[in-house]
Amino acid sequence: MTSTAQAPQSGAKATHPEHLGHVVFITAAAAMGGFLFGYDSSVINGANGGIQDRFDLSSGVTGTVAASALLGSALGAAIAGRIADRIGRIRVMQIAAVLFAVSAVGSALPFAAWDLAAWRVLGGIAIGMASVIGPAYIAEVAPPAYRGRLASFQQAAIVIGIAVSQLVNWAILNMADGEERGKVAGLESWQWMLGVMVVPALVYGLLSFAIPESPRYLISAGRLDDAKKVLADVEGDIDLDARVAEIDQAMRSDHRSTFRDLLGGKFGLLPIVWIGIGLSVFQQLVGINVIFYYSNLLWQSVGVDPSSSFFYSFETSIINIIGTVIAMIFVDRIGRKPLALIGSVGMGISLAAAAWAFSYQNGNDPLPTAQGAVALIAANAFVLFFALSWGVVVWVMLGEVFPNKIRAAALGVAASAQWIANWVITITFPDLADWNLSLTYVMYAVFAFLSIPFILKFVPETKGKKLEDMG
Repeated sequence: MTSTAQAPQSGAKATHPEHLGHVVFITAAAAMGGFLFGYDSSVINGANGGIQDRFDLSSGVTGTVAASALLGSALGAAIAGRIADRIGRIRVMQIAAVLFAVSAVGSALPFAAWDLAAWRVLGGIAIGMASVIGPAYIAEVAPPAYRGRLASFQQAAIVIGIAVSQLVNWAILNMADGEERGKVAGLESWQWMLGVMVVPALVYGLLSFAIPESPRYLISAGRLDDAKKVLADVEGDIDLDARVAEIDQAMRSDHRSTFRDLLGGKFGLLPIVWIGIGLSVFQQLVGINVIFYYSNLLWQSVGVDPSSSFFYSFETSIINIIGTVIAMIFVDRIGRKPLALIGSVGMGISLAAAAWAFSYQNGNDPLPTAQGAVALIAANAFVLFFALSWGVVVWVMLGEVFPNKIRAAALGVAASAQWIANWVITITFPDLADWNLSLTYVMYAVFAFLSIPFILKFVPETKGKKLEDMG
């Protein structure tokens, strides 16, 4: 997708209040892709136990099924931009909605583990597409005066999607009398957990018909009158001819970066590209997605009953939302690096405490009372520190740290590295947990502490800097 770096906004004025409600609706509709992103990414958490029992899977194969969506996500993220430039942003949203819906139905009615994994890959493609098209569309439609606040809708929608998926899973489990393979209307509870996603997918698809195409795409397609109508609706009383000319000029000056532009450093890639990859990889190597993909199995493995484990997972999702709100408040006040450092220290201590608590695990017996309390507090503290720091800061910095001429290509490489690291952590956790759960958390803690010197030595502060000044 063409770069969305901001050009001077000489033709734009602050949106009038009567237009702001319309803009908020448009943004919220587009952010439904983020909601589905979060929902689909974490809904597997509630279904893992039932899937493992239904198909008699080993821990490693269960991890492969859970992680399969991430492979599709990498593909979806890679192709979304090019498709959007060809057929428009709205059409990509509609394609993603269809893929989400089909994946939900297929995942709920699998014949075997292999076709469940295939349906999850299809859903992963939709995740990847939504992760790219939502922020891009919002940036292109939002008036300049409100762009930063409206852009935060995407991240908020993701964490809300995670929380809602856990709440829905918990409700379905209770309908099935607390049994992960309990029947509800002829289907096992885990099947309903995966299948219910068809509802928000349909809502996303319907909303896509109620919002306008991006003016940037309309101008690129030569549909200038349509672009002016959209601009008038979202930006109010402005000089439409000047605004269209401004956007057109900015698009013509865009540099379509390629992978070749990233080469030339001592270790193959430019140093700033390695910094972006490092941010992405460290974000995943602390094991955050273990919480969102496996927390139910994790709590059950130390003696918590299924119903309570689902409640704990929902509670963790609420803490994730709180941490995200904290990050949104402070990321522009205290800076990116200080927030990341606070998060690294907090995550490292929390993970070390969890490792200590799980060292008292004895087979499938419950943890001793004191250690069980420490494990629960440490897990929630870990999520809070991640959400108020690396969960938001990494995405903010990846959008700011690269020079204009390589931003698009460098972002693609960094995002791919993040999906791959996510996949590695997700697919390895079940076997590592079977081997030694405590040492697994020690490993995650080590990565959290290693991120501290990485931030101090290599990561530049981007707070208050213009994108044009990054180099």
